[in-house]
Amino acid sequence: MTDPRPPVPPTPQEPPAEGTAARGTAAGTGQATPTDQATPTGQGMPTSQATPTATVTISGKGSGSGKRTLGLPVPRVVLAGGLAVLLLAAAAIAYVFFSGEDGSTGTARGKGSVAVGWSQQAARQLRAAPGLQYDGTLSADGQPARVRLRVTRAGSASGSLTVGGQRADLVSVDGRTFVKASVAFWRTYGGESSHPENYAGRWSKAPATLFRLNVANVLGAGAIADLLAKTTARPARETIGGTAAYRLRTQRADYFVTAAAPYRLLRVHPAGPGDPRFSATVLAATGPLLAELRPRVAALGGAADPGLRFRPGKLTFSNCEDNMSGCTVRVPASLTSPDGAVPAGARAALRATIVAEGRRLGSCTGSGPVPDNRELVLRCTAGGRAWRAWMSQVRDTPGAHPYGATARVVGEAVASTDVAELLRALDRER
Repeated sequence: MTDPRPPVPPTPQEPPAEGTAARGTAAGTGQATPTDQATPTGQGMPTSQATPTATVTISGKGSGSGKRTLGLPVPRVVLAGGLAVLLLAAAAIAYVFFSGEDGSTGTARGKGSVAVGWSQQAARQLRAAPGLQYDGTLSADGQPARVRLRVTRAGSASGSLTVGGQRADLVSVDGRTFVKASVAFWRTYGGESSHPENYAGRWSKAPATLFRLNVANVLGAGAIADLLAKTTARPARETIGGTAAYRLRTQRADYFVTAAAPYRLLRVHPAGPGDPRFSATVLAATGPLLAELRPRVAALGGAADPGLRFRPGKLTFSNCEDNMSGCTVRVPASLTSPDGAVPAGARAALRATIVAEGRRLGSCTGSGPVPDNRELVLRCTAGGRAWRAWMSQVRDTPGAHPYGATARVVGEAVASTDVAELLRALDRER
């Protein structure tokens, strides 16, 4: 059956980010006296002079077009009594529609409509369900991808996405979906051809080009039940795998429910790009799902956001003089994408590594919110056993001891301090 929804244009791809680097020098005279300022030879003198080697550029973003978007409310006209009348002058015909809160529509009818009974019963079935399991497909970078998701009644989810023989883990919480995948996956399907390592091997927010579905709004049993309970539409009937089903069209998705009691949810066809199609079954229990979900959510602190791009400034060192505890790296940064107002909750994260004489002395991370002027300074302190050993060598060995640092600034989707609240919300679903 042909879907009447208009196609959604592909999301534009944009260049990836690059980092910044700096070098310093430490000198030893038998006593450790490294400083952050240039000093005469014979005194300890780690110095720092950093020049950005490149800039952070814009990543792929974009939004779909057409009448329906994924899980997002669409502006519409609401008239008194819930009626809207569209006059078609050319045909001289007036159509009367009923509109639910999500924009579901159907033709007007009188008393005794089948919708009153079946939709209420279907809503009760879903509210009683522990959760739902979805199996289906969508298009990732023009290639078919297999998606498996288990979703709680409230809309938290865990699963996987497999495309081109490569698998990515998925977790969805608080209305956002995150992916954990390899460098090869991010390079091929995540739109990060230059620096996929910025996002690979860790949880990162799923880019819109890969997965833009709002799982909680579209696939959560509670959200679907609310839609069904409020619908006043006369449903179209179709046959799905030999089973007669009602098809409820909404702004978020098309929902297919068996046309006979107990009115089970059969399929969901979410709106938007990638042509997602999912079959649905009720979970027997949420225990195994929550056991998988909780450690994934616990690991979301510091998750990257490829939708935010930054231009790093000059990297400098501070508080490194004769400091056995570590060395602080400081990098200013400017938000370059997206344009316009700074997105609510936007954060930047610094990832820095200090090296000397071919040895890695330590790494550190730091993050902070992006202010309205789009400019901020990020800091982090690298230390540990390797730094202490090197500093001891500087103290005891006369001469120059060069060291340097590299750093990258990326968007941050989840602050480490936010993880505890995410876990508390998840635990309330038990």
